[in-house]
Amino acid sequence: QVQLVESGGGLVQAGGSLRLSCAASGSIFRANDMGWYRQAPGKQRELVVAITSAGRTNFADSVKDRFTISRDNVQNTVTLQMNSLKPEDTAVYYCFCNVQRLGWVSSIDYWGRGTQVTVSS
Repeated sequence: QVQLVESGGGLVQAGGSLRLSCAASGSIFRANDMGWYRQAPGKQRELVVAITSAGRTNFADSVKDRFTISRDNVQNTVTLQMNSLKPEDTAVYYCFCNVQRLGWVSSIDYWGRGTQVTVSS
């Protein structure tokens, strides 16, 4: 089994900052891409940022000048620093990790339960 546990999130005023963290644990042979998606009410889930094990990042255009991501490949953790938050950033944020499990050939995506981020105007 593989578990993703998220922390952080909450309520912040526009222009403020929040930090989200996510830790993957369990029978992980290799953690490939990690990152965050978000889903606002009535909207589809969208990619916020993905980071490879080599540290290459892919940010959504809407956040690339405001959010940063870091990763610890030993601990299999990822941290999303969100600055200059806007009301439109309000959503449930989901951590994901593409994992090759011990004894497996292929890899699959695992997801956290989500954490609410609310930005008030």
